[in-house]
Amino acid sequence: MRRIGFTNMRVASSETARDINRGVVLNLIRRRQPISRADLARVSGLQRSTVSLITEQLIREKWVVYGPLGRLPRGRRPTFLQLNASRAILVVDLRPNQTTIAVADVNGRFLSQEAMPTPDDAETAIANLSSRIRRLIKEHRDRLIEGVGISVPGRVDPVTQRVVFAPNLKWGAFDLKGPLEKATGVHVDLENAAKACVLSEVWFGHTENVRNMVVVTVAEGIGTGIYANGQLAPGMNGMAGEFGHVPLDPEGPVCSCGARGCWEVFASNTAALRYYHESSTAEGPTFRDLLALAESGDALALKAVDKMAHALGRGMRMIVVGLAPEEIVVVGEIARHWKRFGPVIESEVAAAVLAGKPPRVRPAADPGTARLRGTVALVLQKHFSPVAMAAREESGLETGKGAARAV
Repeated sequence: MRRIGFTNMRVASSETARDINRGVVLNLIRRRQPISRADLARVSGLQRSTVSLITEQLIREKWVVYGPLGRLPRGRRPTFLQLNASRAILVVDLRPNQTTIAVADVNGRFLSQEAMPTPDDAETAIANLSSRIRRLIKEHRDRLIEGVGISVPGRVDPVTQRVVFAPNLKWGAFDLKGPLEKATGVHVDLENAAKACVLSEVWFGHTENVRNMVVVTVAEGIGTGIYANGQLAPGMNGMAGEFGHVPLDPEGPVCSCGARGCWEVFASNTAALRYYHESSTAEGPTFRDLLALAESGDALALKAVDKMAHALGRGMRMIVVGLAPEEIVVVGEIARHWKRFGPVIESEVAAAVLAGKPPRVRPAADPGTARLRGTVALVLQKHFSPVAMAAREESGLETGKGAARAV
């Protein structure tokens, strides 16, 4: 979150005010499209002349296009405005076993999607990603490519933009941004997968009135993204939210981070598979297979996933007591089976409340694509967020210049 220092403040310039108004109008169009200029003025509180100037600029920059004509009982028919769906973002969800690559428009609709096995080393992964990104750019040459967004199962240093902590990948620290930008010629943004899922909920979910939320991603490991007072919290070195690596039992199994008994060794997909193998001789089911077995009534599979769900809820008690969020949102395959396992998690969370009501615990709006949709928001937020635009202006970066690459 941005900090306000009262001993070193700058008066807002006219350019700052302009960029904030631009971000407000652009975000209102995104949320309420198609929408007329008159309605934009009414909802934003800006003068009609100001709205007209901003929207004309957005049209010139190809962020906004004219939509259908409206209908009124009398008078001139208004022209509606909407986002320019010809702008596109390449998005990547990097996971230990499989990497998904997609092309999405500015509304988060996917135009194409494909998957590839994740290589065992960063160099090969970068080479494979570069090749596929260049191919997708050529295949979508009719689109304005705004950038590449990548969610990673680890933490990204906010200064160097290097991946500094990704134990489940087992690659060590590595630079993904620099080599990809050099190979493709397109700007690359990186974010931790759980934080990307926070962006997905804020941008594409229904969280307009939620100011404090934690997203928990459940996969090979456990990740958490913190949304505090309406801002994504990065923490020092981008490490805020590593609850998955808080040791709960010093005598527990060894975690991928090297410690023993971390939350994720008890509550991740990997943990559920370990529970199942401890009581069954069946060979090699995936977590999706395990969930299917549980849904079919297999006693051992049910026992394993129930144990995982209880551990997931118990670990969330740290979040409840430490952060007191309004909502805890779960992303992962287990979220697709919320009717069966959600009550188990909710009961464990409720037991941790010291006063008042427990936080709402729910599955993500779209758990299957949350990481990808979050990276769409990651790339676009610098244009749509008034706070982000003001920060860019303060740091001397250009704003509102339509930086998309026409391919």
